[in-house]
Amino acid sequence: MVCGAGIIVLAIPFYLMSKWIIIAQVLIAIHLFFISGRLFSTIESKLKEMDILTKRNQAEFRPDTFGIFMQAPCGRLVVRQVLRDLNKQKEYRNLLKFIKPLKERIREGCEPDNTVIYINEKITKEML
Repeated sequence: MVCGAGIIVLAIPFYLMSKWIIIAQVLIAIHLFFISGRLFSTIESKLKEMDILTKRNQAEFRPDTFGIFMQAPCGRLVVRQVLRDLNKQKEYRNLLKFIKPLKERIREGCEPDNTVIYINEKITKEML
C-alpha cells in the first residue's frame, strides 16, 4: 500500500506547475519507498505469527490469543488474514474489544522500561 502511494506520488505531473516541486515530489516518494521496504522486511515474522495463530485456533476459536495483535494496525491485518484462513471473518467484531483506548496506548508508550543486560552471566540493570 505504501509502495503504491510512492508510485502515485511520482505519477502526479507536478512538473507542469514548477520544476522545483519535482524535488519535493521525489523526496516524498523516496521516503514512502523506504517505509515500504521496512514493512516488507518483517514479512517472515508476520508469516510465523499467522501460522501460530492459525494452529492455536483451528480446533477451537480462542479470542484471547488475538489480544496482543489487536494493539497495532499491522497486527490487526494479521488477525484479519488468520480469520479469513479460518473462515471466521465475523469474529473480528468481537475482537475489537481488545483494542486499548488511545490514551492508554500513549501512556504505556511513554513509560520507561527496565532493560536487563547479561554480560558473562552478570546482571546489569539500566533504566531507559
